[in-house]
Amino acid sequence: MKPIRYLFFFGFLLFANFIIAQTGTVRGIILDANNQPIDAVNIKTSVGTGTQTNKNGFFKIVVPANENVTLTMTHIAHKRIQFTVKLKNGEDYEIFPIMSTTTEQIDIVVIESGKRKAVEGIQTVSAETVRLIPGANPGVENLLMSFPGINNNNELSTQYSVRGGNYDENLVYVNEIEVYRPFLIRSGQQEGLSFVNTDLVQNVDFSAGGFQAKFGDKLSSVLDITYKRPVRFGGRVNLSLLGGSASIETSSKDSKFSTISGIRFRDNSLLVNSKQTETNFRPRFVDFQTYVTYKFSDKFHLNFLGNVAFNDYDYEPLTRQTNFGTLQDPIALLVFYEGQEEDRYRTYFGALKANYFLNDDVTLKFIASAYHTTEQEHFDIFAQYRLGEVNTNIGDQDLGNVEFSEGIGSQLNHGRNDLDALIFNVEHKGTYEIEGDDNQIDWGIKYTHEDIRDRLIEWEVIDSAGFSIRPPLPQFSNNQPYDAFEGPLEPFQSVRARNNTQIDRVSGFAQWSKQSMLGEHEIYTNIGVRAHSWTINGDGIESKTQAVVSPRAQFAIKPNWKQDMLFRLSGGFYHQPPFYRELRGFDGVVNPNVKAQQSIHVVLGNDYSFKLWDRPFKLTSEAYYKNLSDVNAYTLENVRIRYRADNVAKAYAYGFDMRLNGEFVPGTESWVSFGYLKTEENINNRGYISRPTDQRLKFAVLFQDYMRKIPNLKLYLNLTYNTGLPGGSPSYADPYLFQSKLPDYKRADVGFSYVLVDKDKQFDSGWLSAFKELNVGFEIFNVFDVQNSITNTWVRDVYTKRQFGIPNFLTGRVFNVKMGMRF
Repeated sequence: MKPIRYLFFFGFLLFANFIIAQTGTVRGIILDANNQPIDAVNIKTSVGTGTQTNKNGFFKIVVPANENVTLTMTHIAHKRIQFTVKLKNGEDYEIFPIMSTTTEQIDIVVIESGKRKAVEGIQTVSAETVRLIPGANPGVENLLMSFPGINNNNELSTQYSVRGGNYDENLVYVNEIEVYRPFLIRSGQQEGLSFVNTDLVQNVDFSAGGFQAKFGDKLSSVLDITYKRPVRFGGRVNLSLLGGSASIETSSKDSKFSTISGIRFRDNSLLVNSKQTETNFRPRFVDFQTYVTYKFSDKFHLNFLGNVAFNDYDYEPLTRQTNFGTLQDPIALLVFYEGQEEDRYRTYFGALKANYFLNDDVTLKFIASAYHTTEQEHFDIFAQYRLGEVNTNIGDQDLGNVEFSEGIGSQLNHGRNDLDALIFNVEHKGTYEIEGDDNQIDWGIKYTHEDIRDRLIEWEVIDSAGFSIRPPLPQFSNNQPYDAFEGPLEPFQSVRARNNTQIDRVSGFAQWSKQSMLGEHEIYTNIGVRAHSWTINGDGIESKTQAVVSPRAQFAIKPNWKQDMLFRLSGGFYHQPPFYRELRGFDGVVNPNVKAQQSIHVVLGNDYSFKLWDRPFKLTSEAYYKNLSDVNAYTLENVRIRYRADNVAKAYAYGFDMRLNGEFVPGTESWVSFGYLKTEENINNRGYISRPTDQRLKFAVLFQDYMRKIPNLKLYLNLTYNTGLPGGSPSYADPYLFQSKLPDYKRADVGFSYVLVDKDKQFDSGWLSAFKELNVGFEIFNVFDVQNSITNTWVRDVYTKRQFGIPNFLTGRVFNVKMGMRF
């Protein structure tokens, strides 16, 4: 009954009639003609608020967002200044007005908040672009795949790797609250929905490396999402053949509360049915989210973020035929299945965040969150296969069928995996601005308790030509199928473990930022340090405590050149203390002695802003190097990560990323990306080999356009080309003997949308007057029907005992229709 109570609770929040006013901040220093600060300048706004500059000429004033607000600055000895701003919610404008004693007023210098993110190496994407771009898994992660250095060759998954890291090395925050994902996910088609609900998103910030100490302890990246704070009642509905979503924004008249809530449903049957495996597939992915803000006073705000997700995955494979090889020597794998897989994932997440504005200079934040997941993976699948030559005689009745078998056999996979994890977090953060915004100190401390109860039972029996194949271990040495092996039946793979593990963590950070001038050049400096200590306990586990310290720094300079240039240098030590999955080895046993993986980052970046065709463009380039030690080597099977849990490897990664974005078509944002990456690891000093994420080249294009004669008809194009990933190795095999690459990944998704109603096309009467936005669309995923592969299935040839890597192909061409509306 607990899930029902949660649903009623969140349903009540959904229909609550709440509001809070959206605001932006204008701040700066008022100077005279000699660049000296002016004290006691009166600043008034057209909405009735006001303030004064202090002795340093500094002021800060909060104004309503999303509306024109006029600011008037007056001083008894200087001429009046008046100007108008229109800020987005949470936007921060810096201005440096110069007051004159003459009738001629000198221009005001305005610095946008986007510039502050640029000097920190953070890339920003508009929420509207996120909602429009087509993809098999639309949303924030889908858009990130068009960035350089970010890869995921599985359109059924929302997980991503950044600059040679794996899926577990990325931080995700929603309104400064860290969020988690399920543990047992092993296939992209099991994942369901990303935590981030696109309908609720206001801002998307992303850093691919060299990020500040205020962010957590991961090796690769930070995705920082901000959810909206509504100012009026509204709603949004999206429908497609893959599912649907609905969201509602509510407001009240007293300007004290706001809520934004959304529900989503996802069905991947359309995508999975395009694969080469014939199945009975019944996925049901549903989640509900809400974000609530209560404004007790101007000084104290309380926020609540809640999420409930139910993912059911029922899978019954029937047959599969995969053709591979060459035109001259085609080979096919034909498989007949019996059995099924039943997976259940239930996640509940709730967080409270309190903001207390002590004064104009000090902001205090308190965050408490709880994450609970119960996960079940139960499967019994029996597969009988034939591996052989394919009939290629055109006109034959058996064209395409397997004629001569090179390998026959069967395989039985059994699993009874259950996991129950509960994670609590309590955190405090603070900000102190010294002398305006020139100096800023940030600090934070966090306590985390993780309680994981895990039962892992998996085994696999392989039979070939009537012989049960033993694993290639010394105690099972044999010469099957040529010589009979007399002994009990043993599984080729068998993992049995029960773990009851508790981890207590204390982490904290402190950092100092300063913005100043070096001659005529603007400079930005950030220096910080993180510390993390953790203790592992559990049944049959000897208690172990470890600690790490991670200093980090950033430096940026904006030269006073004719060209608009910004240079950045950042880096430091980045540690990733092991999460539960990193503690669990191939045998399923928890090793409390696993150390934190360490990476030394160095990132050199440049932003060049210019105009082309009288439209704004920006070229962002970054070169990076990572030196990794105490590496916890792993294998990658689809999206399932299995760690060695021994820290016996070292690794490196280096590369170059470049992205050109701007208005290739007036009024729309598009970009072109290029990335080069090389990452290798050395396990037990045996020499360097490619890491599972070693993907050398990437090209991506995200393009938006409209027809000149039919401006309401929009085009959205998402192109990706990646060179192949390593193909992996069979179970128990030495990865040093299997260093082949998968084929290159090539994918094109295109979407067409006809706009019936938008902000520029409104109706005062008729049925269309009920909408603020209304559009209908048509999408084609994998336009060129390219057979991309994600992993290999390894099948043994009964005659030569050679193992074939059979590619597991991803989705083919899929057509989708959709409709979007906003009230």
